[in-house]
Amino acid sequence: MAGESYEEAIAELTKLLSEKADLGHVAAAKIKQLTTELVAVGSDGFNPDERIRSGFEYFKKEKFLKKPELYGELAKGQSPKFLVFACSDSRVCPSYVLNFQPGEAFVVRNIANMVPPYDKSKYSGTGAAIEYAVVHLKVENIVVIGHSCCGGIKGLMSIPDDGTTASDFIEQWVQICNPAKSKVKEASNSDFSEQCTNLEKEAVNVSLGNLLTYPFVRDAVVKKTIALKGAHYDFVNGAFELWDIDFKISPSVSF
Repeated sequence: MAGESYEEAIAELTKLLSEKADLGHVAAAKIKQLTTELVAVGSDGFNPDERIRSGFEYFKKEKFLKKPELYGELAKGQSPKFLVFACSDSRVCPSYVLNFQPGEAFVVRNIANMVPPYDKSKYSGTGAAIEYAVVHLKVENIVVIGHSCCGGIKGLMSIPDDGTTASDFIEQWVQICNPAKSKVKEASNSDFSEQCTNLEKEAVNVSLGNLLTYPFVRDAVVKKTIALKGAHYDFVNGAFELWDIDFKISPSVSF
């Protein structure tokens, strides 16, 4: 049915249902459910394929074809200045918010923009991204960007003190920043909403600290070839905070 319209798909399924009286109660119910879902999806007029195609057409016409020099250089390789950790939240795309151009930022997005500590087996995906950006691309800045109304942070704040979880992956992931949660709860008796706002920023600082558990990041910071920065984007009020942290790091000792 990939090339058919919603109306054609519904018509075919309805016809099948009427012709095959022996399909049985379960099969008939399934087909009715599917036709109902197709009607619901098609009724809002949204066509995901068309949205993707039109989006690329706009990009090619308004950006790609208008900047041949830029894309010609990018075809030869990349040398971004930034490694950015941002949330997967659809409202906070860092390239859109900070107007990064293609080739300017190497971006890692995940739930609640967290950086886990160095662990070859448990967090190898994140480790690979950091290693590639720092060791091979030689980025000069790593920025961890938190944001307002973060669902991942609210999820972390909502985990009971006994550590009981109700999801397969989310709660285990966000507990990377448990130290930030503990600090916020100890420092404030404010309401839940304010605690979440404070945690959005404090979790960024924990992630910055976790970055230093990666040997190649630590070495680069000691040599001052890379800078670590924290940030918070408040999309409710249109505000953006950026800060540096002095970790007072001493050079690594070789044995």
